[in-house]
Amino acid sequence: MSSSAQQSVTLIGLGPMGLAMAEALLDRGYAVTLWNRTASRADDLVARGAFLASSPAAAVAANEVVILSLTDYAAVDAVLEPAASALKGRVLVNLTSATPEEARAGSRLAAERGAAQLTGGVNSAPSGIGQPESSTFYSGPREVFDRHRPVLEALTGQVDHRGEDPGLAALLYQIGVGMFWTSMLGYWQAVALARANGLTAADILPTARETADTLSQLSAFYAERIDAGVHVGDVDRLAMGMASVEHVLRTNADVGVDTALPAAVVDLFRRGMDAGHGADSFSSLVDVMGKPGK
Repeated sequence: MSSSAQQSVTLIGLGPMGLAMAEALLDRGYAVTLWNRTASRADDLVARGAFLASSPAAAVAANEVVILSLTDYAAVDAVLEPAASALKGRVLVNLTSATPEEARAGSRLAAERGAAQLTGGVNSAPSGIGQPESSTFYSGPREVFDRHRPVLEALTGQVDHRGEDPGLAALLYQIGVGMFWTSMLGYWQAVALARANGLTAADILPTARETADTLSQLSAFYAERIDAGVHVGDVDRLAMGMASVEHVLRTNADVGVDTALPAAVVDLFRRGMDAGHGADSFSSLVDVMGKPGK
C-alpha cells in the first residue's frame, strides 16, 4: 500500500474511464467514494472497499477532491446542480470532454459556489490509466494543481500544468482528438480502398507506418514556417497537391469506395486554389481554414 493510504477522494462517473480511474485509486491505497447514476456499476469497486454515496451531494460532501468523469458538461451540470450547497471548499478535477468555452463556464460556476476547478485532458485509453507512461495535461489554478499532484499522478503517471486558463486543457484535448479522428478516418479510407483492390489491412501496414512517420516529421517542419507566416511553395505547391488529391478521389470512385472523405479534401484544395494559393505551399490551407495569424 502506498503512502496515500490515509487519503481519500470522490469519483463521480463510472463509464470505462471512470471505472479504470477508480481501480487505479484503490490500487494506490486511496479511500474512494463513488457516485454513478447506475449504482450497480460500482458493485465490484464496493467489494474492493470503495464507498458508494447515496447522492451526488453526499459524494461531493465526502471529500475535498472530487474527480468528474462524465459524458459532457450537460451531465456535469445535472449532477452538480443538486449538490451545489456541498461544493464550497471543493476541488473539482474535471476530466469530462468539453469545449474550451464550456470548461471556462464550468470553472466560473464552480468559483461562484466556492469551489476550484482543474480542467484535464487525458491522453490515454482506459487501459492506460494508472500506468507510468500515461499522461494528462491540466489547466486552472497552479496552486491547486501543485497541492493535489499526488492524486493526479495516481490517475496517470505523467501530469503537466499548461496554464491558468481553465479552457486551455480542453482546447489542447480537442486539438488532439480532432487530429486523431481525422487521421484514423484517413486510415479507414485507405483500408477500404485496399480491400476493394484485394489487399488486406496487414498488406498496407508498412505503408501506413511510413506515412505516420512522415506526418510526424512534417509537423515539426511546417510548425516553424506557419508561425512565421511563410507559405513558399518551394517543394509542395498547392497546385501539385490539387492534382494529387484528385487522383486519390478518382482512385476511390473507380472501385466504388465511398468518396465523402476524399471529396471533402478535394473541395478544400479547390478553395485554396480559388483563393489564389496555387503557387504557394499547401500549408497556406491553414489560412483558408481559419483566420490568418490567429
